[in-house]
Amino acid sequence: MEQNKIVVFESKKIRRVWVNDEWFFSVVDVVSALTDSNKPRVYWNAMKTRVKAQDGIELSTICRQLKLEAADGKMYLTDCANTKSMFRIIQSIPSTKAEPFKQWLAQVGYERVQEIENPELAQERMKQIYERKGYPKDWIDKRLRGIAIRQNLTDEWKERGIITERDYAILTAEISKAAFGITPSEYKELKGLTRKNQNLRDHMTDLELIFTMLGERVTTEISQKEKPETFVKSKRVAKRGGRVAGTARKQAEKELGRSIVTGQNYLPKQTK
Repeated sequence: MEQNKIVVFESKKIRRVWVNDEWFFSVVDVVSALTDSNKPRVYWNAMKTRVKAQDGIELSTICRQLKLEAADGKMYLTDCANTKSMFRIIQSIPSTKAEPFKQWLAQVGYERVQEIENPELAQERMKQIYERKGYPKDWIDKRLRGIAIRQNLTDEWKERGIITERDYAILTAEISKAAFGITPSEYKELKGLTRKNQNLRDHMTDLELIFTMLGERVTTEISQKEKPETFVKSKRVAKRGGRVAGTARKQAEKELGRSIVTGQNYLPKQTK
């Protein structure tokens, strides 16, 4: 989810990525938050030069180049640092916000450790995020259940040797086409979701979420039973799982006298 990739410090968005059981934060985002510089990349480059000249320390060596999503929706390699390294970087930034940021950074890292030890905490925080966006409790419960079902499915795909995002997208599209008659990208277009980072499922109605869950859960069950050995076989399984949801959807539409597939967004536009 987008909420997992971005956190906010005093209205400034800080991108992050979870790697090897710890958070890595975008250095330029932190620089922007602490300095209010309108050119944080220039500031960061100048800062590295200054620290090397003064202290003989190469700050780049305590960073990692990791891919983060930029404003244009594309993924770019970006200087990132874990909590320990970020504390060192912050020491070289003359800012009155440094100490509050350190406390915030430590809390963010601590919360993630808590969530690993007790996954229910992660769910509770996710509930709070959706509640702040204006979603009602019954929708949130379905959404969280859907996230768990999706995670079970991707875990099963990993067991079958499927690991790339591209392959996940292809298999997901097979389920969606069989369940709803359209691919996720076509679904987003139908709902008017133009930004790449907008999550389709956050804009689905109750019934759309339910049939999405059905297709993915049945796909997981079939895959666990048959253990497909190739990507092509997993693709066929995905289509079969989606077809079960598609059959149920069509029957529901017959009874309701309307289409389940809709361009309606769950929340009014002003609350997205």
